[in-house]
Amino acid sequence: MNWIEKMIAEQCPNGVERVKLISISNILYGCPFNATLFTEDSQYIPLIRIRDILSGKPSTYYTGDYEDKYIIRKNDILVGMDGNFNLGRWNSRDAVLCQRTLKIEAKTEEVVLNNYLYHYLGPVFKMIEEQTPGGSVKHLSAKAINSIEIPLPSLSIQEEIVSVLDKFSELIEKTDEEIALRQKQYEYYREKLLTFEEGLYQKIGNITRVFSASRVHKHEWQSSGVPFWRSSDVMSYYKGEENNRGKAYISYELYEELSAKSGKIHKDDLLVTGGGSIGIPYIVPNDEPLYVKDADLLCITKNNLLSTRFLYHFMLSNEFRDYLKKITHDASIAHYTISQIKETPIPVPSLSRQQEIVETLDKFEALIASLKEERELRQKQYEYYREKLLTF
Repeated sequence: MNWIEKMIAEQCPNGVERVKLISISNILYGCPFNATLFTEDSQYIPLIRIRDILSGKPSTYYTGDYEDKYIIRKNDILVGMDGNFNLGRWNSRDAVLCQRTLKIEAKTEEVVLNNYLYHYLGPVFKMIEEQTPGGSVKHLSAKAINSIEIPLPSLSIQEEIVSVLDKFSELIEKTDEEIALRQKQYEYYREKLLTFEEGLYQKIGNITRVFSASRVHKHEWQSSGVPFWRSSDVMSYYKGEENNRGKAYISYELYEELSAKSGKIHKDDLLVTGGGSIGIPYIVPNDEPLYVKDADLLCITKNNLLSTRFLYHFMLSNEFRDYLKKITHDASIAHYTISQIKETPIPVPSLSRQQEIVETLDKFEALIASLKEERELRQKQYEYYREKLLTF
């Protein structure tokens, strides 16, 4: 029996009471704001949308008027009501709450601590999300929120639980800050090291082969076999996430048949997203069979003049991203085509210089990857103790 269980046995001999969330907290639903008054200018008040809940940072600002009741402050509990019902604590300056987001706040901390609610509600909204029927986008209903019950131990027990879980949360936040710092360092040195004189540039198509796969039809997808990658697979890998579209495969026989036409993908080839979030690179790690969706992913073959990892880092640089915007700015949906890749100018310094740059930038990437692993470990520790301490 741990010390929390002892406290519960002493202070709650008849068990822990469960109460409706709406009886002990205020729930504020965000309201629609005039989209013509949105801006990226940070001198205005931040407007909190679903995308901002997990990051804890604003992506949009509002130039118009708003009611004071929609103001949110640091440590307020926020929930997204569309897609993933993510829960987060706001960690920035005062902002206003946009539609399809909500704020939860204890009516009085003499009954329930706001941070206790935060720690308890994360798994609750994840469970509601899993149980909510819907199509491609799920919607959190007021009915589901009103049905939530909260175990309500004494304040002293809540304080003990919060003190433990907050320590893990603080470790996670510090790791996030370290990751952000190292990411800025990586970006600084990437821009510094990947700035070259004009005479060093050549078109990709003049250096190596660029190709797209032969078409695979949806009915040819399988649940096992040769991995069939789409742009969403590369984007998920780049973000360090699971692809919510799931995995796709094709038969080995189809792979051999189509590869004979388009060519096979090999270790150290570079895949580049051609649709959606365009120009995101992925280095093929081995020679195991892999096939890709035509036009969705394009392949730049490895060659003797250009280090694949050098090209990878360059494709993440501001110079390259600005170039993509320039050649696709008229398109309603951006596409990066084979002909455009072939015409793309890239710097080609000596291989020894490329290797020096790669070694420097790879060190930052390795450090960031290590910190992300540490963060994942901290998150698992937090979830383990949250489950232990909040099961009554």
